[in-house]
Amino acid sequence: MAIIHYDDDADLSLVTSRKVAILGFGSQGHAHALNLRDSGVDVRVGLREGSASWAKAEAEGLKVMTPEEACAEADLIMVLVPDQTQKALYDEVIAKHLADGDALFFAHGFNIHFGQIDPPPGVDVVMAAPKAPGHLVRRTYTEGGGTPGLVAVHRDASGKAKQLGMSYAKAMGLTRAGLLETTFEEETETDLFGEQVVLCGGVTALIQAGFETLVEAGYQPESAYFECLHELKLIVDLLYEGGMTKMRHSISDTAEYGDLTRGPRIVNADTKAEMKRILGEIQDGRFATEFILENQAGQPTFKALRRKGSEHEIEQVGAEVRSMMPWLNRREVV
Repeated sequence: MAIIHYDDDADLSLVTSRKVAILGFGSQGHAHALNLRDSGVDVRVGLREGSASWAKAEAEGLKVMTPEEACAEADLIMVLVPDQTQKALYDEVIAKHLADGDALFFAHGFNIHFGQIDPPPGVDVVMAAPKAPGHLVRRTYTEGGGTPGLVAVHRDASGKAKQLGMSYAKAMGLTRAGLLETTFEEETETDLFGEQVVLCGGVTALIQAGFETLVEAGYQPESAYFECLHELKLIVDLLYEGGMTKMRHSISDTAEYGDLTRGPRIVNADTKAEMKRILGEIQDGRFATEFILENQAGQPTFKALRRKGSEHEIEQVGAEVRSMMPWLNRREVV
């Protein structure tokens, strides 16, 4: 059975007795820094000089300094920069400031699990990871709630690494909703798998293929956009609220019958076999190696695929259709 912790299981004083450095102030970084600060934690944000986020962090009343200065002051460092830049930041800045008794925290296990970062033996290595976008982590905290989260320990040098991770999670508001114990291996591999085959890769490929099929059959691109992309939010909201049962209860019998009889023809045994191959590439490190080498080469394939995706007809049609929907939320993406 899964082990889930709540507020009463965690001791906030363990993290409030620390000097915490948050490296990065993006979607997750701003939520971590602000929630911890509001929970009474001594927080400083580490950003490179000239960062566009520097003024934003200062405007929130946070102490801002370079990563070098932040790491020199702190005895708990949370790394919230992108996966592909973590190793360089660790090698150049973090490593020399780690001492026995310090703690190194992550919100994703990629670089620890795949051996890109190997902290010294006297340092606790812990994951405290909200399972929600940063803006939602911050908003629910300010409303008195919280989002679920994960806690994992890679190295327990102090004998209290898990307790410290739970304390950090409590300061984030995660124990209000539930903090699931996991491992760096499980979090990393399931996270990559979910992103690649369902949440991002699977969904976008399915949407695009459906759109293309309708357009190639002579239907209006705008109609194809509505049916294959725009209405997806309605279904996802139902799934989020009550799982597949609520979704199927809420749609028409025609839609439900089509779901149950035609869905398995799209995602079939061949699809699942490919999912297993993708999982194998994650588990044995092939995906990690590919991603690391791609970044070392300057992201040529990544950038080409990103550009190709943005130029697809569905993106052009979507922009036109959304421009006629003034009720859509147009807030800037963090």
